[in-house]
Formats: sequence, C-alpha cells, structure tokens
Amino acid sequence: MRNKITVIGAGNVGANCAVWAAKKELGDVVLLDIEHPTLGSGVPKGKALDLLQTGPVEGFDVNVTGTTDYADTANSDVIIITAGFPRKPGMSRDDLLLANYNVVKAATEKAIAVSPNAIIIVVTNPLDAMAQVALMVSKFPKNRVIGMAGVLDSARFRTFIAQELDVSVDNVTAVVLGGHGDTMVPVVRLSSVAGIPLTELISEERLAAIVDRTRNGGAEVVKLQGTSAYYAPAASAVEMAESILRDRKKVLPCAAYLEGEYGINGLFVGVPCKIGSTGIEQIFEIKLTEAETAALHKSSGAVQELVDVIKAKMAE
Repeated sequence: MRNKITVIGAGNVGANCAVWAAKKELGDVVLLDIEHPTLGSGVPKGKALDLLQTGPVEGFDVNVTGTTDYADTANSDVIIITAGFPRKPGMSRDDLLLANYNVVKAATEKAIAVSPNAIIIVVTNPLDAMAQVALMVSKFPKNRVIGMAGVLDSARFRTFIAQELDVSVDNVTAVVLGGHGDTMVPVVRLSSVAGIPLTELISEERLAAIVDRTRNGGAEVVKLQGTSAYYAPAASAVEMAESILRDRKKVLPCAAYLEGEYGINGLFVGVPCKIGSTGIEQIFEIKLTEAETAALHKSSGAVQELVDVIKAKMAE
C-alpha cells in the first residue's frame, strides 16, 4: 500500500511540494485548497491533473488528486501545511501572524479529524508560531508536529557560501539555529567546506555579509519577485517528508518543540533533529559558546512574543 501525502494549500509552495513529492515517488499526493470564488474546486483539481499528466514524461507512478474536501485526505501519513497569506514587499513575517493563525487552526482541525495518525509539517509563516498553533490545536505528541525552517535557512547559507568560494554545494555543511526570521543564528563556527572551517576560507567581513544575507534570504526573494519564495521552501519540506516516509533518519535542522533543550521551554525553535518514521526521533544539543547561546535565546524570545499573542487569541 502506498504512502499518502496531503498538501494543504495549492499555491506556489503547495503546488511545488506536490511536484517534488510525486517526482520522488514518496506516495500518492492529495493537493487541497479552499473553494475559488469563480472556479470552485477547479484550481487544486486542475493543478493535480496537470501534474499527474507529467508522470509519463518524468517516469513517476503515483496518483495525484486535487480537492476542496478534507474527506479526500483521510488516512494521510504526512500532512504538509502551506496554506496562508504570502508576504508582500515590506511585510514582515510577524505581520502575517493573526491572519495565518486562523488559516492554520482551521486546516489542522479539519485534517486531523480524518488523519489522526499523521505527522504534520508546517510551512506557513511565521513558521515557528504556526507550528505552535498546529501542536496546540492537534494535541499531537510533540514529535509529530515539525516546522520547516532550518532546512531552508541552511540551504540558503550553503548556497551563499558555495557562491562565495565557487565550490559545489555538496561540499558545504552549514548549521543554522533559532527562529525562522531575521533573528536566526547561522553558526559559522560549526559550518565548513569539505571539513575545512569557514573561518580559514572566508574573511570575517565577508562571512558577516553572508550571515546577514542568510538572515534576510526570504525578504530578498520577496523584494525581487513581489511574493514569497516557493521552489526552495517546497523542496525543503519534501526532504523532511522523504526522511519520514522512508525512515532515512536524516539529521536536519527543523523547528521542534523544546522542553528544556538549549535552556528553552515550551517553544518551537530551529535545532538539529533526527527525522524518521515517527517524526522527530531525537533532538541534538550542541555545545554553544556564550555568544551563540545569547543569540539563540534572543531568537527564541522573538518567537515567544508571537506565541504570547496567539495564546491570548486562543483564550478569547
């Protein structure tokens, strides 16, 4: 029996998640979205049909369906939540908070009603806070709700390092901790190229510029194209889904619910995690310097502010 992956949100990120999941043959894919004002259920159905007809060309043999009915998502193994309002130029992730809270809350409630054993991957921004919403609403064990953040952030960091040195991205290892936003913590000390520390390859000034560009990687894309990134976020979410569905046990930087790790309690924060068939199977605690710890706690403080707003909203 094939695995089943539901992608909630048939926009740019969701549609590309469906593409990557189908091409990797991770399982049958259901692409879900709300009713369109004029096209009804046509948007997710049309995109799914278009992708399904790519199978003979690309050589993948999975079923892809589009729907507006959560009943069609029943018994999903993995649910990827991408639905929400995208960022516009000049808009911070924080501006999205309350609007996307309502979207993620409703999506989680409806999805888990028919897929109570699924693992949830949250992509909607502001990421860390939206993962917290999914956990609070679903009441799932913490290992079964994961935020996609660090995979994307470290991919951006690796890209910029590879560009700087004109080397293959395969040789670049990068560590990024913290919230998914401009307070994230790219850990230069633990990042390397083929095992060679970055500090031996790149000047302090250039490293600072690369770190800054990584922190603002999402905003750079929004400024250029007028909307949020989608190719890299989708690929990042599907890498996580692949590690779950194929029990690859990859160590990936993900937004995980911490209960004391790194001195942080009751928050989703980006940390290295082992991802396998049960979701987050282990959280790795890295020994950080005082400066790195301070930066991580500053980042988690920014997440806490958002979560406090959400908790107040939920208490209304």
